[in-house]
Amino acid sequence: MAESSLWWLLAGTAVGIELVTGTFYLLMLAIGLAAAAVSAHMGASFTSQIVVAAVASAGTVLGWHRYKKAQPSALPANANRDVNLDIGETIQIEAWNPDGTSTVKYRGANWAVSSVSGGPLAAGPHQVVEVIGSRLIVRKL
Repeated sequence: MAESSLWWLLAGTAVGIELVTGTFYLLMLAIGLAAAAVSAHMGASFTSQIVVAAVASAGTVLGWHRYKKAQPSALPANANRDVNLDIGETIQIEAWNPDGTSTVKYRGANWAVSSVSGGPLAAGPHQVVEVIGSRLIVRKL
């Protein structure tokens, strides 16, 4: 069996294991193994193939690590619109209680409301910025 076939089998095995385990970094290793297979097709020596596999795998892992570090961190689930569609919605607050809370009718149910700011509370439209249990955390629009 040709050396390139062995590299392709190793790359396919790494992809298969990644599909079973969900370890994304195995895909980076598979890219390195595929690069070694291509270098074998080009007639490189076995030592060169190993170096190509190591450099390509390490390069893709480091590149992915730098990319993920550059991305902004995800919001927590209770403040993330992708998780909770109530985030960003507008509600009308008629009056605030002395303790800084209120109750509003929203989506057919009564919800407790708290303000995200500690300043003076005013009635009117507010935007939901976070949901904690059955409490809406809002800010004045």
